[in-house]
Amino acid sequence: MIGYLEGPIQSLEPDRVVVVCGGVGYIVNIPLSTYYKLEASKTAALQIHTHVREDALALFGFSTREEKATFEKLISISGIGPRLAQVILSGIDVYELAQAVATGDVRRLSSIPGVGKKTSERLCLELRDKLIFGSPPETRSPLPARSSTHDDAVSALVNLGYKPVVAESAVKSAREALGDDVEFSKLLRAALSKLAR
Repeated sequence: MIGYLEGPIQSLEPDRVVVVCGGVGYIVNIPLSTYYKLEASKTAALQIHTHVREDALALFGFSTREEKATFEKLISISGIGPRLAQVILSGIDVYELAQAVATGDVRRLSSIPGVGKKTSERLCLELRDKLIFGSPPETRSPLPARSSTHDDAVSALVNLGYKPVVAESAVKSAREALGDDVEFSKLLRAALSKLAR
């Protein structure tokens, strides 16, 4: 079982990264929170959850132990597989998730793609008192701008499960509020924030 990977980043997308270790490139599925931290880096240091099924072996990587622990608690819930857990952690950070679960904020949880009312209620019921992380760390420093940020942000939202029309509308609205030269991370966060309302 692989529990940790560290090495140069060969390629990076909003939902996956290829990390080179010992001449081998490992495809690691990641949530957006981890992507934001890797975007300005040339190397990755990831906490790894190795998911084994009869027909597949998949790696899921996280920039913090809290993210990995939350992921593992999510997939322990009936009906929540690793892909949905990855989407949940892309739609809400671990501190906000812990707060939403503690307060029973079904509306906030239901705003995440693929998470309906019943799943939100089950999250609140099964994770109550299990997600305690204290206060979030300081926000990270701004990242350099990317080319075609609008299209990249729309693509990332579609990959998270939003319909293309909805994703396009949210990104357009966020871009109007932030300006045309906004970097990808801020644009994507703003669009996700608009979709969560």
